[in-house]
Amino acid sequence: MLQVNSKILGVLLLSTLLAACASNPTASTAPAVATSRYSISQDRAPDRIVDLSTIPEVIPEPLQRTLAGNRSPYTVLGKTYHVLPTEEGYSERGVASWYGEKFHGHKTSNGEVFDMYLASAAHKSLPIPSFLRVTNLDNNRSIIVRVNDRGPFHGERLIDLSYAAALKLDYADRGTARVQLEAIVPNGIYSDKLQSSEIASNNIELASAGGSERYLQVGAFAEMETAQDVSNRLREITGYPVFIRSVKSGASGMLQRVRVGPFSNPRDIVQTSARVVAAKLGSPYTVTE
Repeated sequence: MLQVNSKILGVLLLSTLLAACASNPTASTAPAVATSRYSISQDRAPDRIVDLSTIPEVIPEPLQRTLAGNRSPYTVLGKTYHVLPTEEGYSERGVASWYGEKFHGHKTSNGEVFDMYLASAAHKSLPIPSFLRVTNLDNNRSIIVRVNDRGPFHGERLIDLSYAAALKLDYADRGTARVQLEAIVPNGIYSDKLQSSEIASNNIELASAGGSERYLQVGAFAEMETAQDVSNRLREITGYPVFIRSVKSGASGMLQRVRVGPFSNPRDIVQTSARVVAAKLGSPYTVTE
């Protein structure tokens, strides 16, 4: 009789424990954790009221860039995107959305940590980090944000702003807004710094930040014949001068740099870059001499 009661008691205890687990799921047992790095499945606003006065203003400063978040082209959800070689002259209108608590505390595309209480943004093609002035066309409110992430990749949205940025532009409660984007380049210059290992693995040459004339470097080739072929194709899509500059590489080798320019209008740099990318001639970047 005691043995039977012990078995019954064991079954009752086990049933009680299972019922408790089912009614009080923890983060470690939630299904979303097993399939995603995010602890919640749907994005949402924070559960506390955010005081606008506590959101710090973004002050543009000289940029230090690496390849992190700037590899081009890249593919998301089966679609390929290209990163612009420079943000200079960038201006565009479109729809802005926002992202918040689901992504809060997780790394952005360039390795920074997303903070929904700071004015930041995600963009598909601008180099990161970079700075944008964003104006809500419905109420003319304007702020500066730091672009440090990639997206949005759903629908026809142009940019994803952090919850704080959307709050300052007064559209966080509606979800989306029509916006005007204008790139801001601190002091008109920026510098790109890549680790030597990244340079070797990606065959990328650093561009000097000095000089007074701007060019697009489309590629650097070991064979002159290849450089000439690329140059001829470039002349078919641009009216700007195309030339090859030979530079020494290593003890006895030579590199043939294919460049376009010089450019005096930053907008022309962006437009020419887009043509180069569309012609599948590479991902050009800006150099100065």
